[in-house]
Amino acid sequence: MTHERDRKSLWAVNLGLGVNIVLSAVKTTFGILSHSPALLAEGINSTSDVAYYVVASIFVRLANKPADDEHPYGHRQLESIASLVVGAFVVATAIAVFWDSVDKMWDLLDGGATSLGTHPLALWVALGTVAIKIFLFFYVRKLGKEARSPIVDALAYDHRNDIFSASAASLGIFLGQNGFPWGDPLAGALVALLILRTGIFILRESSVELMDAVPSKELAQQISALIKNVRGVEQLEELQAHRFGPHLVVNLTIGINGALTVKQGDQIASEVEALIYETVPNMRNIHVHYHPADESLRGRSIDEILAETRKQVSRHGHLYE
Repeated sequence: MTHERDRKSLWAVNLGLGVNIVLSAVKTTFGILSHSPALLAEGINSTSDVAYYVVASIFVRLANKPADDEHPYGHRQLESIASLVVGAFVVATAIAVFWDSVDKMWDLLDGGATSLGTHPLALWVALGTVAIKIFLFFYVRKLGKEARSPIVDALAYDHRNDIFSASAASLGIFLGQNGFPWGDPLAGALVALLILRTGIFILRESSVELMDAVPSKELAQQISALIKNVRGVEQLEELQAHRFGPHLVVNLTIGINGALTVKQGDQIASEVEALIYETVPNMRNIHVHYHPADESLRGRSIDEILAETRKQVSRHGHLYE
C-alpha cells in the first residue's frame, strides 16, 4: 500500500512538472510575441510551477525514506514542508505578476503607453491551457484522494488555480482584441489575485499539518463512537492528535471502572487501540491512557472534550505532557 501511494505521489509530481515545462515555454513565448500581459503572466505562473515542482519532487523522494532511529515516525512530514514551499512560491509569483500587470494597466490608462495589439493565437493558447488544466485538476485530485498525500492535494489545488487564472487571461485577451486594451493587463492582475488566494490556502493547510492541533470534530466523533463499542470503556476524557504527513498519531484518555485490575485496564486499552487501527485510515500510532472514571466528566459532548483539549494545549504549549 505504501509503495503504491509513493508511486502515485511521484507520478502526480512528474506529470505536473512535464506539462508545466511545456506550458511555461509556450505561454511565455507567445505572451512576449503577441504583446499579451495576461498570457505572459500565465507563462510566469507556469515557470514558477516548474521551479516548485522540482522542489516537490525532491521532498517527495525524501519523504518516502523508511523510518529510522532518529525518525521513528518516518519522514512523511517532509510532504507538509514541501507543501509550504509550494505555497511560498505561489505567493511570491502572485505578488510579482500583480505588480507588473497593475503597472502596465496604469500606463495604458494614463496615456504613457499604447497597446500594441494582441495576436489572435494568444487566445487559443490561453483556452488550450484551460482545457489541459481541467483534466489535470480532476486527475491529480483523484490521485491525491487515493494517496492521501498533502503535497499531491496542494498540486491539485494549484491546477485548479490555473484553471481560474487561464480563464481570466482568456477573457482579458478577448477584451484586448476587441477594443478594450486595458482588459488584458486587468486580467493579469485578476490572475495574480487568484494565484495569491491559492498560495495562502496552501500555506494555511500545510502549517496546520506541521503544528500540534486539536483533532477535527469529525475525527473526534468517529473515535468516540468506536470506543463506545469496547466493553469496559465508560467515558472519553481527552482526545489529541498529531499529523505526520498523511499519518495520524492519536493520544487519548479513557475512564474505566476503578475496581478493575491493571491487567484488565491494559486489555481494555489494547482493544481500543486495535479497533481504531482497524477502522481509521492512516493511523500510525495510538497512545491510550486510562484511569478510574470521573463522574463529573460523564456525559460530556465532543465539543466539551475538544474545548478541554484546547485548554491543555494553551496551558502547556504542546499536546503531550
